[in-house]
Amino acid sequence: MNWNTSSTFTPVGLAMGGQPARKVVRTLGDAAYILIKDWPSDGGEEYVSAVKACVDAISGQIAPEQFREAFLRAAEEAGIATLIVVHR
Repeated sequence: MNWNTSSTFTPVGLAMGGQPARKVVRTLGDAAYILIKDWPSDGGEEYVSAVKACVDAISGQIAPEQFREAFLRAAEEAGIATLIVVHR
């Protein structure tokens, strides 16, 4: 299980309602937490696909970047703005 894999996961910024309104997802563990605890709804086809992809990425069945694509689709479905995170 690779909960804190970050070397191949390009970070994603999220602009969500609530406190704090902005979050940065850097690891699969971050993503799992947000999907389970902070996501605005647990319905929707893309949300379900993202949860499954997260489990698959954590267990090593798919690459973290494949999960990231599913996560971005779920964010779009939920109306969550995504931001590019630039490393300096």
